[in-house]
Amino acid sequence: MNRKIQMIRLMLCRNGYRRAEYLRKKRYFHHQGENCYFTPYNFGTEPHLLSFGNNVHVASGVRFVNHDITALMFQHMECMKDKRLANRVGKIEIGDNVFIGAGSIVLYDVKIGNNVIIGAGALVNKDIPDGGVYAGVPAVKIGEFDSYVEKTVEFSTKVSWNNGEDRKSIIKKQEKYFWSEEKNI
Repeated sequence: MNRKIQMIRLMLCRNGYRRAEYLRKKRYFHHQGENCYFTPYNFGTEPHLLSFGNNVHVASGVRFVNHDITALMFQHMECMKDKRLANRVGKIEIGDNVFIGAGSIVLYDVKIGNNVIIGAGALVNKDIPDGGVYAGVPAVKIGEFDSYVEKTVEFSTKVSWNNGEDRKSIIKKQEKYFWSEEKNI
């Protein structure tokens, strides 16, 4: 029941920064740094096996799988009836300045380094070193972190909105930009 109440509280947090700060105050994970943004409200049954660095942003639908239950299946096999098997679990470590795109899955025994972008829908099934952009199933390197930063800065100079504005103003500017015939990019 306590877990269900916590999930309801997380769903009621108005944005990802508030959700992350709530989890940090509750010491929900093994470790959580500052300036995190979590869209998901469900982090699985072993949050004590998750570690997040500073400035980690996690988009919607991301799943952290830090266990499997094959041992339960094995125990019902005739040749295993007398054995007591443990479920396979492992930790997931995420470094600083990491973005994990919507719908991605991160498996146990994985470490994601610093300055990493994981594209939407990726399957992270092995360690990811520092400084790259990864996408696909399984995730493979498709670019450099610094190059992506440069592209974002360049894009930001060409559009008329930015993250510091109020939501209504941004929506108006984006509608005008995307639905007009004249584009600067």
